[in-house]
Amino acid sequence: MNTIGKSTGSYPDSEWKRRLLLSEHSPSRKIRFSWRWVNLKSWVSVHFTRHFIGIVHFVKTQRTDRTGINRDELPQSNLVTHEADASAQALINISRRRLCNCSAKETREAWKAVKDKVAKVEPEVARCMVPDCIYRGHCYEMFSCGFHKTDEYKKQLEEYRSGINE
Repeated sequence: MNTIGKSTGSYPDSEWKRRLLLSEHSPSRKIRFSWRWVNLKSWVSVHFTRHFIGIVHFVKTQRTDRTGINRDELPQSNLVTHEADASAQALINISRRRLCNCSAKETREAWKAVKDKVAKVEPEVARCMVPDCIYRGHCYEMFSCGFHKTDEYKKQLEEYRSGINE
């Protein structure tokens, strides 16, 4: 309400909220989410820690002095607990990369699980969590998976764009 010069008012309806999220105006940074992955492969956790704008990560330590296990001997498949706190804007940004078919399968699955949980409490946010080809309307990858040439892509793109500027 503050960004449009009001101090009170009614909560926006679902479609207005979705349009606000799609336009990525500043309130998208105010909606917050927290989640925790348990038994996430360390290398998958690293994929998520690459994202740092609008998100804070808390990953279980592998420090030798804290665990008593020589971290140099731990495989990349070692399981960690990874907790995060992020804005809706961060979820949208992360989805662009981590829902892409060029992302590792395990990473996509972990992120899809987050999206599914978000959909239960904020379906408008989940509808905006799409891979880059849907977000941009085309594939920009050097080695494309080919999804942008499928009927499913056209369906998802239409669903993502539905209701915009109508």
